[in-house]
Amino acid sequence: MSPEVLISHFVGASAVILVAAHAGGWLARRLRQPYIVGQLTAGIALGPTLLGALAPDAHDALFPAGIGPALTGFAQFALVVFLFGVGYELDLRLLGDRARTAVTVALAAFLVPMAVGGGCALLFRDWLHGLGMPRDLSPSMVVFAGVALSITAVPVLTAIVRENGLAPTVPGVVAVSAAGLLDVLGWTVLAGTLLDGGEGRGLGWAWRAVLAVGFTALMLLCARPLLRRLLWRPRVEPSLRLALLLGFALGSAWVTHSLGLHVIFGALLAGVVVPREAGGTLDPDLVRPLHEVGQLLLPFFFVLSGQSVVLTGIDGAGWLTLAVVTVLAVATKVGAGTAAARLGGLGRDDARTVGVLLSARGLTELIALNAGLHAGLLSTPLYTVLVFMTLITTLLTQPLLHLVRRLARPPREPLPAHTRTGPGRPASRTRAD
Repeated sequence: MSPEVLISHFVGASAVILVAAHAGGWLARRLRQPYIVGQLTAGIALGPTLLGALAPDAHDALFPAGIGPALTGFAQFALVVFLFGVGYELDLRLLGDRARTAVTVALAAFLVPMAVGGGCALLFRDWLHGLGMPRDLSPSMVVFAGVALSITAVPVLTAIVRENGLAPTVPGVVAVSAAGLLDVLGWTVLAGTLLDGGEGRGLGWAWRAVLAVGFTALMLLCARPLLRRLLWRPRVEPSLRLALLLGFALGSAWVTHSLGLHVIFGALLAGVVVPREAGGTLDPDLVRPLHEVGQLLLPFFFVLSGQSVVLTGIDGAGWLTLAVVTVLAVATKVGAGTAAARLGGLGRDDARTVGVLLSARGLTELIALNAGLHAGLLSTPLYTVLVFMTLITTLLTQPLLHLVRRLARPPREPLPAHTRTGPGRPASRTRAD
C-alpha cells in the first residue's frame, strides 16, 4: 500500500471513528447512560464482531491492515493525554473528615474482588483453558484476574456522581475518595503484574523493577519543583506550557513502556507530579484542553479495543463465563463497598449508594484489559468476555443507583387532616438521614 493510499484510508477511517463514537456517546447520554458506554459500543460495532460479520468487505476496506500502526499510535496518544489529565486531577486530600471511612471502603472494595478473582482463576483453570488460557496459569495471570474484578473507573464514577447530584453528599464524597485510592492500589498492583508478565526490552524482572522504582522516585522527588521553576514563570504562555507538559507526559510514557510497564503508567505519573496552582487548585488553562483533546481522540482507543473483541470465538462456556464473571464483579464490589461503608459509620442507604457507585468500571477497566492482552496475560476469548463484563457492569450502575434510591424512599401514607396546611397540601416533613 502506497503512502498516498495509506493516508487516504486513515483519513476516511478517522472520520467514521469520530462520527460513530461521538454519536454513540450522545445516544447513550440521551438514554441516561455514561457517554463512554456509547463510545465503547460504537467501537465494538466497528470491529469484526458486527461490521466485520455483516459487511466484511466494507470492514476490510475501512480498516485495512496497513493503517493498524497509525490507529494504534493515535490510540496510545489519546491514552497518554487522557491519563495525564487523570493523574493531574487525582487529589487524595479530598478525603477530609471521611478519610478513615474512605480508606476502609477502598481496601475492602479492592481486596475482596482481588481475592475472589484470583481464587476463581485457580479453581476454574480448566474452564479458563477452554477460553484459550494456559492450563498452568502464571502468578501474573492469577493476579491479573483479581485486578480485572477490583478496578473502579474514577472518570465514569465522577460523571455519575455529578449527573445524579451526589457530589456534595456524604456517599458521593466517600465514593469518589475511595475510588481515588482504588486507582492508586489498582495501578500499583497492575504495574507489578506487567513487570512480571510483560516485555522489558531484554531486561530481567529484577532490573526492570529497580529501574521502575528509581524512575518513580526521581519523578516524585525532582520533577515537580523543576517543572514549577521552568514552566510556572510569569512570561510562559499557557499554550507553550501545555505543549511542553504534553511532551513531558509522552517522554514519561516512553520510559515506562521501555520498562515493560505500558504507556499508561508514565502518563499517570507525569500527571501526578505536575504542580498545581496556589492553594492546590487545578490550572484551568491545563485541565480544559486536556479534557477536550482526550475526549476527542479516545474513540480511537475504543475502536482499537473493539478490533480485538471477537464473538465468534465465544461458545456456550464463554457466555456462561460472562454471566458468572459479571455476577461476581457486581456482587463483590457492591457487597464489599456497602459492608465497609456501614462499618465506617454510614447509614444503610448511603452505604448501598457507595457500593453501587464503586461497581462502575468503564474506561479504566478497558485500559487495564488492553494492557493485559498485549502483555500476554489474557487470551482473546477471555478478553472479549471481560470487555463485555465491563460494558454490562457500567450499564448496570445507573439502574442499580435508581433501585437504591427507590428502596430508600419512605412509604407514602396519607397524613391526618389536622396536619394539612391548605386544600390538598400536606405540611412539609423532614426525612431522617
